[in-house]
Amino acid sequence: MSKAKTAGEKAANTAETALENGAAALKTGLEKALKGYDAVLGYGKETAEAVMKSATVAGKGVESINSEIYSYSKQSIEDSVAATKAVMGSKSVHEAFEFQTDFAKSAFESYVAELSKISELTTAATKDAFAPFKGRVQAWLDVVQSSRTA
Repeated sequence: MSKAKTAGEKAANTAETALENGAAALKTGLEKALKGYDAVLGYGKETAEAVMKSATVAGKGVESINSEIYSYSKQSIEDSVAATKAVMGSKSVHEAFEFQTDFAKSAFESYVAELSKISELTTAATKDAFAPFKGRVQAWLDVVQSSRTA
C-alpha cells in the first residue's frame, strides 16, 4: 500500500505542478494580450485624433480656396463690366478693338495668376491636412513590434 500511496502522491504532485504551470502560463498570456490590447487602443485613439486634426485643417483649406475663388470671380465680373463700358464708349472701331485686346490680355494674365495662387493654396492645404498622419504608419509598426517581443 505504501507503493500505491507513493504513486498516488507522485501523480497528485505532478497534476498539481502541471496545474500551477498552466495557471502561470495563462496569467502570463493574458497579461501580454492585455498589454497588446492597450497598445492597440492607444494607437486607435491617437489615429482618431489625427483624423480630427486633419479634417479641421482640410476644412480651413477649402474655406480659404473658396474665399479666393469668390474674390477672383467678383473682381473678374467688375473688370468685365468696366471693359464693356470702355468698349461701348469708344469713338472708333480701332479704339474698341484696342480696349477689347487690352482686356483680353489682362483677363488672361489675371486668370493664369489666379490658377497659380489656387494651385499653391491647394498644395499647402493638402500638405497641412496630411501632416497629422505623419508617423502613424511608424506608430503602427511600433505597436506590432512591441506585441511580438512582449
